[in-house]
Amino acid sequence: MSKLNNIIVIEGRGYDSNVYVFEDIIVDTGTGQNMEYILKSIKEAGTDINDLSLIVNTHNHYDHIGGNPYLDLEVAMHSRDARALEEGDEDALLATMFGETMEKMVVQRKLEEGDKINDFEVILTPGHTPGSICLYDGETLISGDTVFSGGGFGRVDLGGDMGDMRRSLERLSKLDVQYLLPGHGPAVEDGSRHIRMAHEMVNGFY
Repeated sequence: MSKLNNIIVIEGRGYDSNVYVFEDIIVDTGTGQNMEYILKSIKEAGTDINDLSLIVNTHNHYDHIGGNPYLDLEVAMHSRDARALEEGDEDALLATMFGETMEKMVVQRKLEEGDKINDFEVILTPGHTPGSICLYDGETLISGDTVFSGGGFGRVDLGGDMGDMRRSLERLSKLDVQYLLPGHGPAVEDGSRHIRMAHEMVNGFY
């Protein structure tokens, strides 16, 4: 656990996504298999889990939403990805790929492009999934599985689309990003450089 620009950074264990906490928001919850570690990390960072009010899922894959049922919080997700979770479509959620099950869950807040999560703006960045989002406050980008440090980007063969990914990375490459907080791997400074690398890489694919 560490902090970057006042955001608690909990790097994922095993198949878990990274988990980020700021103010009353938790972004992604991992698979649910390491909740004790996540809750302990939040407490060690000086935050009371009871002060959290909302889960924001960057997309609907199991390794990012599996911990949702362990937290008694409302869930926010882009409307494009919410449907599979509300219908319990375990294939779309990739639960079956992980050898797990995922029950239906209500998404109380359907996010759209331009919505605000405290000081962060929702940016729709399809490619990894149709409803993948990033959160951007003018300095920090919480990027889910759209873009990773080191110039990587999310897989597009699990319900995604390469053309969408290319367009999303082109859009993100125009932002001024100091801190990049991805869905997996290390959070880094000089985020714009990493995003430009990913944009150049995606353009090397057909």
